[in-house]
Amino acid sequence: MLQPVTAPRLAIATATHYPALGADDAAAVVALERLGVPSTICVWNDPQVDWTQFDAVLIRTIWDYFKHYTAFRHWLDRLDQLGVATINDSALLRWNSDKHYLLELAQHGVEIIPTQVASTRALPALLATMTAQQVVVKPTISGGAWLTLQGTVGDAVFDEAVAQLPVGHDFLVQPFVAEIVSDGEWSLLYFGGDFSHAVIKRPASGDYRVQGEFGGRAEPLQPSTTILAAAELALAAVTGIGHRDHAYVRVDGVLRGGRFLIMELEMIEPFLHLDAHPQAAERFATQVAGRLRRLQALQT
Repeated sequence: MLQPVTAPRLAIATATHYPALGADDAAAVVALERLGVPSTICVWNDPQVDWTQFDAVLIRTIWDYFKHYTAFRHWLDRLDQLGVATINDSALLRWNSDKHYLLELAQHGVEIIPTQVASTRALPALLATMTAQQVVVKPTISGGAWLTLQGTVGDAVFDEAVAQLPVGHDFLVQPFVAEIVSDGEWSLLYFGGDFSHAVIKRPASGDYRVQGEFGGRAEPLQPSTTILAAAELALAAVTGIGHRDHAYVRVDGVLRGGRFLIMELEMIEPFLHLDAHPQAAERFATQVAGRLRRLQALQT
């Protein structure tokens, strides 16, 4: 006798400071409901949540995980132990949570912004070799420009800010790419491995940060074949490294001298810019719903 098909049980993970989904994610929730997939919003580190009541956890606005990184890793381990799937897969989340992955991508032929890594204690010695250069310094485990510095090496204010960085972190050291300010930073969204849409993000006047909380703005724009090819080469490298299934990816990069340089691959909690493309929420929801149905089939 066939068992009745029940609706998949989906948790959408958010953070204490973001207990309600914004309009961008709300569009995806509505689309999921139309596909027969209701969802429950849960704070990722709330000890009262019983994760076993869900078939899967869709990671969304957990925008504080990097401040509680050990707890975040333990949470992923716990979900694995409970047999609760994450979207994206927990192994991919762990790999993507530390920006050392950029160096790994470079080893696989991906053009990235030139990047060096140093611990807090080793930063002064590394920066001493870069006198008068404009650089960006940011933790390898971070988000939203947390503990990020931009300035000129040797400038007293910048050097003092570096000296105040907390110990116990590794930091990326990269040249400041002026094209982010003059031309903008690209974000390309891929769902289930397929290109969905793109935006170009521009910082507010006098700033270099493109995030909305700092006054940055984004507008939909179709990327060139050069940009698309570079983004897809980066995703192919991720597959080559061993992470073959990407439910959603945001590829961030910048054009410099006619080359598209990868800045980050956002596979944990990226802002998806669904509101900029009305059909994007439907595409995203469709492939998430498909994954949940396949999970259900494996469990029956």
